[in-house]
Amino acid sequence: MSTSTDSTKPSSSNKEWPLWEVFVRSKAGLDHKHCGSLHAADATMAIQLARDVYTRRQEGVSIWVVPSSAIIASDPAQKDIYFDPMADKVYRHPSFYELPAAVDHM
Repeated sequence: MSTSTDSTKPSSSNKEWPLWEVFVRSKAGLDHKHCGSLHAADATMAIQLARDVYTRRQEGVSIWVVPSSAIIASDPAQKDIYFDPMADKVYRHPSFYELPAAVDHM
């Protein structure tokens, strides 16, 4: 788990440790949720720091850390390309019927 790649090592011009994204699963069977970021020298240190920072009150059963440089995201300025085609597919949303009062909490 302590393997690190060149993308996780600080460059000679930047002496700051790389940034890691932290995901915690609160209970077995649930999804990991992004809970924050931290700087660490390597993956092992990132897991240890994430445990100390994000699960101090025993709210986690699993931690994932990912180098921020490894995450690829869509550009919010180009959201139309990715998300606008979904707007015309109203049949995918359960909005054509009313819920009974017994299940109105949904």
